[in-house]
Amino acid sequence: MDPLFTPLRLRNVELRNRLGLPAMSTYQAAPGSLPAPRWHLPHYQTRSVGMGLVLVEATAVAPEGLATPDDLGLWNDTQAQALTQIAEVITAQGAVPGLQLSHAGRKAARTRPWGDGADAALAETDGGWTPLGPSPLAFADGYSTPAEMTPAQIKRAVTQFAAAATRAACAGFRVVELHAGHGRLLHSFLPPLANHRTDAYGGDFAGRTLLLRQTVRAVRAALPDELPLIVRMSCCDFLPGGWTLDDTVRLVPLLAADGADLIDCTSGGIARPEPRPTGPCWQAPYAATIRHRTGVPTAAVGKITTLGQARDLLADGTCDLVLMGRQLLVDPMLPARHAHDLAPAPYRRALATTAAAGDGHLPPEL
Repeated sequence: MDPLFTPLRLRNVELRNRLGLPAMSTYQAAPGSLPAPRWHLPHYQTRSVGMGLVLVEATAVAPEGLATPDDLGLWNDTQAQALTQIAEVITAQGAVPGLQLSHAGRKAARTRPWGDGADAALAETDGGWTPLGPSPLAFADGYSTPAEMTPAQIKRAVTQFAAAATRAACAGFRVVELHAGHGRLLHSFLPPLANHRTDAYGGDFAGRTLLLRQTVRAVRAALPDELPLIVRMSCCDFLPGGWTLDDTVRLVPLLAADGADLIDCTSGGIARPEPRPTGPCWQAPYAATIRHRTGVPTAAVGKITTLGQARDLLADGTCDLVLMGRQLLVDPMLPARHAHDLAPAPYRRALATTAAAGDGHLPPEL
């Protein structure tokens, strides 16, 4: 049996195959951090064709957790009702809808990364706000110095994640992912590089991992037992004082005991500039190491551009799920071209004809 098109069961949710779309911010939200129907609905509908899992982009659990004013949010019932439509269009294509919950932490209050004034600090006079972080350490030059979170603010953030998870489940999302990578709030507490606290949320390994563990436990308690919880982690940083792969291997079994069902394995993003390796499937070894050393299911992501690569990663035991991002943004029909029964009925004859004609639309290795 083709490992790519083998179902994957997480708790009581079954993905029809092992291919997923990772959460990728599109910065197209309407005022109020609501979905823009003319953008988000067709965007996610078309990228659900043939997929096992579709994770909707980073969605802030609080206004102060927005990376930009153009991000989606989920801190009120109006937002939840609007997001229901996205979950419905994903489900209608046969994919499982998931939602990534995020708090931007010290990377908050920015402009979106294109156009005039791209990726710049958002001044309070232009609707900006003071970012929050574990310590008053800016993410990089040109970023605002965050306010050090009080214990009360930290506990509030945990509550905000849990409340957003409840709303996500009520909106029809069958998977919830916590963003604990790329320098966002949950990641920023993990490495000494960003966390200089001396209270219960800093210092040693137990202190620096406390916020993430409390958030996983709170979200797990907020979700129905049958729904799986994914944690996206930067499995290692590339800077002195950063989080390491050995740290991740140590933490993952604890997160699994707290209620995490799968680790989405990314890396880096704790500060700029950072040295960063690259190349095809370059982050997949993180998923393999965690899976083999902890026994916890993993997802691989990062420059996976062909179904052949995805198939190989699954066949050799690197991971349990492959998340393919940029390639599926520009080529959303890729899985359906190779498994025609996954395509909407009106497309199947055209896909079969195209394949039979051998007109070069199919990658040669497949």
